[in-house]
Amino acid sequence: MKKFSTSVYGYRKEEVNRFVSEVAKEYESMLNNLKKRDEEITSLKEKLIQYQNMETTLNKALMVAEDASNQIKKVARDESKTIIDEAKKNASRIVNEALLKAEQLEADGENLRLRIIAFKRRFRSIVESELEVIDEIDEKY
Repeated sequence: MKKFSTSVYGYRKEEVNRFVSEVAKEYESMLNNLKKRDEEITSLKEKLIQYQNMETTLNKALMVAEDASNQIKKVARDESKTIIDEAKKNASRIVNEALLKAEQLEADGENLRLRIIAFKRRFRSIVESELEVIDEIDEKY
């Protein structure tokens, strides 16, 4: 606390005026600092709101990306299952066709073997009859 010198009429006017002037300057300086701090607080609050809005937007975007990722994974799983099922069906069809073809070839082979046997018999029969004819010619001459 400031103490003032006294004079005949009370405190010295110059000291009091100087003190009041210093207090007024100090008060004005403090008031300016408070205004600056208030402006800074207001600015920081605005930035905080912007960052909170950005955080909300980023969270929403992240959730949308996660949903899209999950949907893509589901579609990929479904598509891979479909491809595998189709490949199994095609494999079964190919195996069945191969078995049928093998059976057909086996039947064709058996048919050919029987035809060869029949051809041999006929050929043998023809050759034997021709030999008989030759033997008859030999007997006549």
